[in-house]
Amino acid sequence: MTEPEVRHDQAYWDERYRSQDRLWSREPNRHLVGEAAELEPGSALDAGCGEGADAIWLAGRGWQVTAVDLSNVALERAAAYAAAAGEQVAGRIDWQQADLTGWDPGRDRFDLISSQYLHLPPGQREPLFERLAAAVRPGGTLLIAAHHPSDLHTTVRRPKQPELFFTGDEIAAALDPAVWQIVTNAAPERTVTDPEGRSVTIRDTVLRARRRD
Repeated sequence: MTEPEVRHDQAYWDERYRSQDRLWSREPNRHLVGEAAELEPGSALDAGCGEGADAIWLAGRGWQVTAVDLSNVALERAAAYAAAAGEQVAGRIDWQQADLTGWDPGRDRFDLISSQYLHLPPGQREPLFERLAAAVRPGGTLLIAAHHPSDLHTTVRRPKQPELFFTGDEIAAALDPAVWQIVTNAAPERTVTDPEGRSVTIRDTVLRARRRD
């Protein structure tokens, strides 16, 4: 089962968000919660923040969050959700519109950088992850979660673009072991319902790395 081809441009994502009152769950991504819940709050970058559930969760735990997305529609919705959560949360989040394929977060800026289900093709994905890694401070965490390539062999709905999918090994191979400690490199299973109502087991790519002090 496939979805229409995913494009990485603002018009595509603005229209996709406009197509529904809420595109994603307002719950934070499970792998962010599982991997970051015990981290000491500091500065965080939510790269590809969408409707803001992850940024709001982080801000609620005391993080100062820079939340970046391509879609103004998503960011307006995210800011409204944050405002509804109260000033203590909303005041900790800086919403920024940017195309991550060309945006430079700077170097050594963040204690946590999270990229959740951001699927870019080769040639765009590697330079982005390189910039994100460079923006992590010594002692900080890089956390990347995505749909696993094995999902393409199930009946769950996925774009018919295998080049968008990657494994944790691919990310880890690009991280200098003298600089990075791999904390998590896993492909955990979870059960979802496919478009025909059947239970399907899928996997996620989860990579968490700590930059050495």
